[in-house]
Amino acid sequence: MNNSHIALLLSTALTLGACSPATIKEARDDSASSMMPGRYSSVKAVGNYHASRLKGDYAGYKSTKKFIRKMERQYGFDRSYLNGLFSQAERRNGVLRIMNRYTGVKGPVSRGAWDRYRKKFLTDNRISKGAAFWARNRHALQRAEQQYGVPSEYIVAIIGVETLYGGNVGRSPVFDSIATIAFDYPRRSKYFTDELEQYLLMSREERFDPRSKRGSYAGAMGLGQFMPSSFRKYAVDFDGNGRRNLWDPADAIGSVANYFKSYGWRKGEGVAVRATYSGSGYKAMKTGFDSRHSLGSLKRAGVRSSSSVSSRNVSLLRYSTYSGDELWLGKHNFYVITRYNHSNRYAMAVHQLAQAVKRRYRSMRYAYQDSAAEGGS
Repeated sequence: MNNSHIALLLSTALTLGACSPATIKEARDDSASSMMPGRYSSVKAVGNYHASRLKGDYAGYKSTKKFIRKMERQYGFDRSYLNGLFSQAERRNGVLRIMNRYTGVKGPVSRGAWDRYRKKFLTDNRISKGAAFWARNRHALQRAEQQYGVPSEYIVAIIGVETLYGGNVGRSPVFDSIATIAFDYPRRSKYFTDELEQYLLMSREERFDPRSKRGSYAGAMGLGQFMPSSFRKYAVDFDGNGRRNLWDPADAIGSVANYFKSYGWRKGEGVAVRATYSGSGYKAMKTGFDSRHSLGSLKRAGVRSSSSVSSRNVSLLRYSTYSGDELWLGKHNFYVITRYNHSNRYAMAVHQLAQAVKRRYRSMRYAYQDSAAEGGS
């Protein structure tokens, strides 16, 4: 896993802990406290695990024992099963080292920051692979667009930014990674303990061994890098085989589209438009995906849209390039993309990759049609 992708996944997993993906993703509200005792007593978890007491790396952890008791009482898990499962859990010191690199403190934006960030994702390789992924999965993408109203290019771009279309879904054991952060990283313990709970419920619902899945160092899974809570809330069985499998392109496509629709994606509205500016009045205005400005107030500050905008209010997006500030106006759908990762640069990279992949895919289709026409003449 290269450093740029690790940095992106770190931002994804941690910022999503502060909101509801994927990316991503508050724990699902199951109204668990009101569940009837014994509701899950007949549901068996998968895996040959059994131990009368907790052993291994977490044998002396009160927090782990408390978690096991909760899963037994609240969700009907067998205690001996959980003792056996957690006795095999391995503390991932590499995960803790990565977590410790993240301070949560943002410094000033350096000149050219957007150019450097964009360069990581707007590569010819990523664009070409995106067009090929679209071609291979065009039927699922077309169906997802029809069902959820999310354009194919944005579904493809999310998967492209997150995992290079499934080429880099992560190699860390999901169970071990989440358990490590839950029990050995106090600053993020609550969020990841919730995710560990969701992961065990997910493994039981989808009938797989909890120790069988691999993902990012922080437990994000599949082509779309969903955390367990987002999986349970937004993942869909899009290929109709009775299982939700985010390592499968069809299910990943449907799940990303469902995620965006759940956050209010507006069909046909677009995402963002480039803006021009004169003077420096815009520098006094709030910027970012959570800013809101009328077109009139922007115009008074010297900011104008390069194309027509029907939205009454837009966000003002400011990106630092080597040649100066680059301004964009974000529409509602731009904000929806930031629900996947709370980053202005991430959302703009998704937007621009989506448009680049769309152009490449169209050129591929036209080239194929021209070739077919010549062959048949």
